[in-house]
Amino acid sequence: MTKDFFSLKDKVVIITGGAGLIGKAYVEACAQYGARVFLVDVDDEAAEKVVHNVKKKTGNPSVIYQNCSIVDKGDVKKLIDVVLKRHGRIDALVNDAYPKSKNYGKKYEDVSYEDFCENLNLHLGGYYLMTHEISLVMKKQKSGAIVNMGSHYGFVAPRFEIYEGTNMTMPVEYSAIKGGIINLTRYLASYLGKYNIRVNAISPGGVFNNQPKSFVKKYEQRVLLGKRMANVDDLAGVLVFLLSDASRYMTGQNIVVDGGWTV
Repeated sequence: MTKDFFSLKDKVVIITGGAGLIGKAYVEACAQYGARVFLVDVDDEAAEKVVHNVKKKTGNPSVIYQNCSIVDKGDVKKLIDVVLKRHGRIDALVNDAYPKSKNYGKKYEDVSYEDFCENLNLHLGGYYLMTHEISLVMKKQKSGAIVNMGSHYGFVAPRFEIYEGTNMTMPVEYSAIKGGIINLTRYLASYLGKYNIRVNAISPGGVFNNQPKSFVKKYEQRVLLGKRMANVDDLAGVLVFLLSDASRYMTGQNIVVDGGWTV
């Protein structure tokens, strides 16, 4: 192993949802390790702010924002054209966007069939569209790394008692979507492996985002490491690992980052 094993120097990396809570940390980590980052989002103001801050903090000038909806095929094709025109290749895709309908987040009894299907189409369907179109480029290159964002709720059932006393719940769509993403990851790893394309997933546990104190306290009681919720830095290192040569012989894996919550 060399000291450059974890380097992302000059790798062209597309990160969807890059202006979000986790996405910001991913953009910064990739830039810090030398990647040429395309931040993909639909929130222009938030995204431009992230780009400015990351460039200033990391000293990496190759951080670019591209407005793109992951469920709009025209947007996705335009994104690919922009990246290829600038760099001639796409080394990595990080599917981190979190699109949802206006009715997302209701309790199970209140989720209509239409809302359920719409959210699967937006989130799981969006990951599929991005991956499908970009993998066509990677196939021609015979190289690439794809990382999908799963969740511990993609393979274990929610503990609804931790939501009691709050206006929060764990939406049924979320579990279905994240379970689908984890197995889609395995499918794609199997199908695309012969083209030297690696496909892996990161499944975090709960990430702290100023949730109600009662929820945080109940959640943390189940955590083995530090009795705390995850923070974004806990995930960023895993992403760098999965995009770098340090994981060059890994594919089809679901890396669980939950402090032991699901042990």
